[in-house]
Amino acid sequence: MDQSIRRGTLEMTAAMLVSGTVGWFVLVSGQPVNDVVFWRCVFGAATLLLICVAMGFLKRGIMGWTGFAWAVVSGVAIVANWILLFASYSRASIGIATAVYNTQPFMLVGLGALFLGERITLDKILWLCMAFAGMLAVTGQHEAPSYGMGSYLAGIGLALGAAFFYAVAALLVKRLSGIPPHLIALIQVCTGVLLLAPLADVGGWRAMPLASWLSLAAMGIVHTGLVYVLLYGAIQRLPTALTGALSFIYPIVAILVDRIAFAHQLGWLQWLGVVAILAAAGGMRQGWRFTRLFRGRRSAPCLPR
Repeated sequence: MDQSIRRGTLEMTAAMLVSGTVGWFVLVSGQPVNDVVFWRCVFGAATLLLICVAMGFLKRGIMGWTGFAWAVVSGVAIVANWILLFASYSRASIGIATAVYNTQPFMLVGLGALFLGERITLDKILWLCMAFAGMLAVTGQHEAPSYGMGSYLAGIGLALGAAFFYAVAALLVKRLSGIPPHLIALIQVCTGVLLLAPLADVGGWRAMPLASWLSLAAMGIVHTGLVYVLLYGAIQRLPTALTGALSFIYPIVAILVDRIAFAHQLGWLQWLGVVAILAAAGGMRQGWRFTRLFRGRRSAPCLPR
């Protein structure tokens, strides 16, 4: 394996492994969702500021005012995405919420068709139908987690909302080609700090236990700062197909964390739905031809028994 590919694979794997644990930190912090996202943005901003200074991304002329404005708007979408996703954990469970959240490629396809005039192919429609069937299977068993708030379907809706806002942010970031992604991320989390300062209980920081501070700091420094560095480093080195394949480490880790840390087990119908959603999202990301897969099966030669 090429050295660059090997390094990119390790970076992407590490980024997805870390990302899959964020739900555990959200719940362990014991803080309201607005406070969690606010402090994640604070610690993330401090970390990304140091990274941008070290990499020389704060020089004049790197970003114009138009690009800055789009980065701020994308920051609003990212903050909404985090708030909705984190709120869904305590309702639908970490594993289910993360699986539903992976419908984001379909949201992006729909937004691209609506605003960019991108064509929706038959294969994309079929993958979407498969994901929708998976959604029906997931919501067919209303099993809220033991640590939950008893609003399973509300959690599903929140996870879908989070996926939508992530797709909005991704669509907006497409306008920012040529601008260092670390700088875009810095602007996004700084936007989050300004947006949530009036909504978060900023003055209650003195009463927070050490465990909460450690969880919040980890989400800002590790899940935001470190993961961004690993993720963008991997994207620069890896082919798109491999990047898409490795991204499925994230939901798998989230489901395992839910099982190991909180003993939350999925029902068989939920498992079926999770597999359908992830398979459909994988097919969409990888550009697999849905019809060709089934044609290939019909025309495959029979092997001797």
